[in-house]
Amino acid sequence: MPACPRGWPALSGPVALVERSLVVYRHSWHLLLAEIFEPVLYLLSLGVGIGALVGEVPGLRPDQGGYAAFVAPALLATAAMNGAMDETTFNLYAKLRTLRTYDAILSTPLSVRDIAFGEVLWALLRGTAVTVVFAAALAAFGMVTSPWALLVLPGALLVGFAFASLGLAVVTFVRSWHDFQLVQLFMLPMFLFATTFYPLGVYPRPVQIVVECLPLYHAIQLIRLPATGVVDGGVAVAAGYLLILGTLTLALALRRLRTALVR
Repeated sequence: MPACPRGWPALSGPVALVERSLVVYRHSWHLLLAEIFEPVLYLLSLGVGIGALVGEVPGLRPDQGGYAAFVAPALLATAAMNGAMDETTFNLYAKLRTLRTYDAILSTPLSVRDIAFGEVLWALLRGTAVTVVFAAALAAFGMVTSPWALLVLPGALLVGFAFASLGLAVVTFVRSWHDFQLVQLFMLPMFLFATTFYPLGVYPRPVQIVVECLPLYHAIQLIRLPATGVVDGGVAVAAGYLLILGTLTLALALRRLRTALVR
C-alpha cells in the first residue's frame, strides 16, 4: 500500500485505499462483468420479452417508449445499488472480520476515517463503471429519448453514495455470514416492490406509503424521471432523500468502525 506521509491533503488516505482495491482487482476484474451483464439480461428477458405483451404503461406517454423504457431506468438504479452494496457489505465484512485487512492497514499512517471514506469512494467507482456500461447498452437499444437522460450519471453517483454508505453502516451490525440472509430478506422484496416492474399506482394507498419510504424507490425515481424526460420536484425529493440517507449512514458507519477497529 502506498505510504501516506503526514500533511497530505484529506483525500490522500481514501485515494490510497482506492489504489489498493485497483491492485487487488487487477487480476479479477472479470468478476465485475457479472454485475454489468445481469441487468442487461433482466432487461432483455423482462423489459423486451414481457414488454411485448404489455400495452401502454400508466404515467408514460407513447413517445417516451414502451414497457422496456419504463423498466430500464429501474434496472439501472438497481445495478448502481448492487454495485455499491456488494462492495461495502460482503467484501468489506471479509476484510473486517475474516481477513483482518484493516488491522494491517491501521498499522500504516491511514486512519479509520480513511478506511471508511476510501471504501465508499471505491464502491462509488465500481457502481459508476456498472452504470456507464449499462447506460451505453440502453443507448444502443434506442431507449435514450431525452437529453435529460444525461442526468442519469450524476443520479447514479448519488445512488451509489447512498447505498455504499448504507451498506457500510449495516455491515458494522453483522455478527456472522449467516446475518447476510437478513440483509437479503430486506433487499429482495425491496427490489420487487419498489416500482421496479410496475408503477406505484397499482398498489393500495397504505402499501404506497410503505413503498415511498424505501430507498430503492427514490433511487429509481431519481433515474427514471430524467430518463423519461421529466425533471420536476420529484427529482429534488429523491435526491434530497438519498443525500440525507448517505450522509447519516456514513456518519453512523464511521462511529461504529472506530469502535470496532480501535480498541
